Amino acid sequence: PRSKNRAENLIAALDLGSNNCRLLIARPGKNGFKVVDGFSKIVRLGEGVSFSRELSSSSMERTMKALSVCAELIVKNDVKYGRYVATEACRASINGEKFLSRVEEEIGITLEIIPSLEEAELTLIGCRAFFDNTSPYALMFDVGGGSTEISWVRLGSNVDPKIIDSISLPYGVVNLTETYGTPEISSNQYEILVRSIKKSIEPFDKKHSIKAMVKAGKVSMLGTAGTVTTIAAVQMGLKFYDRALIDGSWLDFSSIRNICGNLVNSNFEKRASYPCIGKNRAELVVAGCGILEAICETWPIVRLRVVDRGVREGILTKLSELAI
Repeated sequence: PRSKNRAENLIAALDLGSNNCRLLIARPGKNGFKVVDGFSKIVRLGEGVSFSRELSSSSMERTMKALSVCAELIVKNDVKYGRYVATEACRASINGEKFLSRVEEEIGITLEIIPSLEEAELTLIGCRAFFDNTSPYALMFDVGGGSTEISWVRLGSNVDPKIIDSISLPYGVVNLTETYGTPEISSNQYEILVRSIKKSIEPFDKKHSIKAMVKAGKVSMLGTAGTVTTIAAVQMGLKFYDRALIDGSWLDFSSIRNICGNLVNSNFEKRASYPCIGKNRAELVVAGCGILEAICETWPIVRLRVVDRGVREGILTKLSELAI
């Protein structure tokens, strides 16, 4: 009976990034967890941080509102175990810690700032089921609002995927849009953006001879977060975003090139008219395309696995193992 009661205890994970505030509440089970409630809101906490190194008062207010909703859901669901983390916006800002103290005081949620390597490791755990174990290696990337994490992963049929090395590039959809997109990222600026990202990836590639491994057919690729899931939804022509269709789907590099090309050459209204982009993502999606194209051009693997999971699912997987 005791273990049954423990399994009734709900668990929660919150990921506060540079663009999004996301919460998942789940019931732990023997084979992982089952989501029972959730909340996601674009808050753009990282707005302006790349210039000022500070979280702005307007972005903090937006985030406080979203976190208040999260706190209500955590209480309402009587969550027993939770882990609540903050990533790049709080890492990169001088007032990140102070803001999180205010959150704890006023809302009662204790958030911890996690280093980029732990962020990559939690994402890896969250995506574990989707790695292609027929390849000895994988490249996993996560395009965020304030940074992009790229991990070089060792795979094996009888072992869990393991990160050999990872980098956190200080490029995300929010800060790249601020740098290159006044008011819009032009096709000229876009090319400059892609080139600079490719340049910043080069040392990591050389360090592990990844291009040679790609050429030898030993590398698969997995992409997570909003940019890849949005591009996948556009490719499928979805009227509404449907996680069940996107999570675990495949994207060919030729489709990525075509869709990114169309989006770069469209204006804001045209991009916003795609149902799965809308007004919320129309401004940021071009910067996301730039990061994605830089990665695909550096490592021409032909296709990638699209995964709609990340830090929260990694946290819930770990909490489930403790709760059962």
